[in-house]
Amino acid sequence: MRNLTKHAKKVQEIIYDKGYTNKVVELPDSTRTAKEAASAIGCDVAQIAKSIVFRLMESNKPLLVIASGANRIDEKQIKKHLDDKLGKANADFVREHTGYVIGGVPPLGHTEPIQTYIDEDIFQFKDIWAAAGHPKAVVQLTPDELIEMTEGTVVAVK
Repeated sequence: MRNLTKHAKKVQEIIYDKGYTNKVVELPDSTRTAKEAASAIGCDVAQIAKSIVFRLMESNKPLLVIASGANRIDEKQIKKHLDDKLGKANADFVREHTGYVIGGVPPLGHTEPIQTYIDEDIFQFKDIWAAAGHPKAVVQLTPDELIEMTEGTVVAVK
């Protein structure tokens, strides 16, 4: 499967297993941040679907928020949808619960099922780009595909 890194290849296989044809690509430049990804891809930063993992403090479970790269997540908005306290997730927590490093966390294919919220603002675009398992790997998809792949809930994040 092309010359993808191990984790990017895993994401590609999961996408295919789910019946989608979206292709994971690895770029020569870093896509670790939304700004870097937009620059490397040549798209608007708002088209980057950035994955931010939070820690639910009482249950010690992860929460994935997929936000438009242009938006700063307002934790008060997220808390409205939770029966738990929202906390920061450190790098070890992210890797343990997703199987990926920060900057490469894809919207799907985690080591365990993760409750997912999706920023309503990504629906202004026909196509968006998400991390695909490695800080230089991305996948292009539509907002509707993102919802289908993640079974996420659409919310306001800002």
